[in-house]
Amino acid sequence: MITDSSVVELTSDDWAELRAIRLRALADTPDSFGVLHSEVVDLPDEAWRERLSTGHPTYVVREADATVAMAGGFAPPGSSVAWVWGMWTAPEARGRGHSTSLLDAVVRWARRLGRTPHLHVTEGNEIARRLYTRYGFEPTGEWEPLREGSHLRIEELALTRG
Repeated sequence: MITDSSVVELTSDDWAELRAIRLRALADTPDSFGVLHSEVVDLPDEAWRERLSTGHPTYVVREADATVAMAGGFAPPGSSVAWVWGMWTAPEARGRGHSTSLLDAVVRWARRLGRTPHLHVTEGNEIARRLYTRYGFEPTGEWEPLREGSHLRIEELALTRG
């Protein structure tokens, strides 16, 4: 059992690591994300570098030599909200607390900005929803389509306490 892990914020030099884990997440759980694997698999290397140069953080969990989980933050200009996006843990690393560690990192970042953390969870993903509500996120009552053409919806949750 692997017990040594760390949460790391990626830099533009880590673009290949972001690409690899993001594509793995999109392939593993396509109904959890607003984009499809096919929409980003052919992006040029520079697009991945730019994504890590925006000032919006992307965090990963590294275990030994493997990147096994990811999450990011996005703070829209002029908004009081900071979004948690891209939460995913590799199947072989689930149940080790990585999602909570990633939420801790993104929530700390959002709070430093004075923003309220929000996120979306796909309807039917009860494991993720339980994680988020245990963490303190609460439903806002807002729902929207997962993405154009999808029959699934996403529910908005906010962390208004703490």
